[in-house]
Amino acid sequence: MILYFLRHASAGEHVENPKKDEKRALDKEGIEQCGYVGRALTALDVQVEIIISSPLKRSAQTASLVGNELGYEGKLLFDDGLRPAASFPDFQRLLAKYRRYEAIMVVGHNPNLSEFLGRSISEAGCEASVELKKGAVAKVEMLRNTAALQWCLTPKVLRALYAAAADSSRPKISRK
Repeated sequence: MILYFLRHASAGEHVENPKKDEKRALDKEGIEQCGYVGRALTALDVQVEIIISSPLKRSAQTASLVGNELGYEGKLLFDDGLRPAASFPDFQRLLAKYRRYEAIMVVGHNPNLSEFLGRSISEAGCEASVELKKGAVAKVEMLRNTAALQWCLTPKVLRALYAAAADSSRPKISRK
């Protein structure tokens, strides 16, 4: 199974009221981050069979925008195993529920999404340190009893790669 971990993009400042914070939407920067992430994943020929998101608005928006860039035509699924308060056993239950799929994208929050990533790739499920910035995406190849981090990309790196690719594709003008 290939598992893509995507942290929700920028959504402004945390709101103290938990009910209001659940409805916090992506800000302008977050929407832009989703475009870079989605285009980069498309350029890397990433194809997912299913996208599972935390039910919180900022994660759902990230999942939808990146999914659109990828050409994902399936229905977004929401699972409480990706909520900010979810535990690693909750995440393991989510994976067990969707194990029939070969390429899954999960969209959630820190600190637990970074924890899930770290524990997925470390021996015996202890926590390895892998920090996912807002809008970062990581690819993990999961085999029967092992998992390996293939790559982890931040929006800042993706923006720089996109700019470099755009510059190299512009026609060169001769100045004689």
